[in-house]
Amino acid sequence: MNVTHQIALVTGANRGIGRQFVHELLERGADKVYAAARRPESIQIDDPRVVPLRLDLLDHESVLTAAQAASDVSLLVNNAGISTGTPLVTGDPAEIRREMDTHFWGTLDVIRAFSPILAANGGGAIVNVLSALSWFAAPGSGAYAAAKAAEWNMTNGIRLELAPQGTLVQGVFLGAADTDIMAGYDGPKIDPRDVPRASLDGLSTESIEVVVDDWSAMVKASLSGDPAAFYTKITELLGA
Repeated sequence: MNVTHQIALVTGANRGIGRQFVHELLERGADKVYAAARRPESIQIDDPRVVPLRLDLLDHESVLTAAQAASDVSLLVNNAGISTGTPLVTGDPAEIRREMDTHFWGTLDVIRAFSPILAANGGGAIVNVLSALSWFAAPGSGAYAAAKAAEWNMTNGIRLELAPQGTLVQGVFLGAADTDIMAGYDGPKIDPRDVPRASLDGLSTESIEVVVDDWSAMVKASLSGDPAAFYTKITELLGA
């Protein structure tokens, strides 16, 4: 997909990686970008091609209303997410469910609403912004990692289901980016703009998986090895 003249919708577009996706799409010549957020009034991007849109992943009616308003979309970027820092064994079950409801059920709800629209508009593409934590867990990341792992394999499943309608489904993986959600993290962080650049470059070559940074590449490369050795290394790297 060449994003020039495409019509895109980006969830979680009011800040962080989502906001950078909007800017990158505009720079690459998108005709229109629906900038979706729970509070569309928080989207401050001065470009006539940007259309603020309310979309709350935990509000099914808002998802349906957004799909009705954005029936011309050819590229869907699922970026919106949360990170509660909730542990699985001792944490609040409501917060664990909120992580899963957001990353898995909420993202799937958006995909189910927009996949017929993408089909009607020629197939298009879906980008799911995932995480290196789709592939491992670290202290303090239990609920988030479990939810992202579910979203990762959901991405694989919808890719197969939507292939017959010509929809490309891409998963994007990164470690930490310099955004509000990672403000309390002291480790290395990439420029958040690296994420849309890598993703959209990947769409141009029909890449179904984009690994943005060295951290994610290291985690992925470890998956075929002994997990005991990997977690020993991770513990040392994180100082846990």
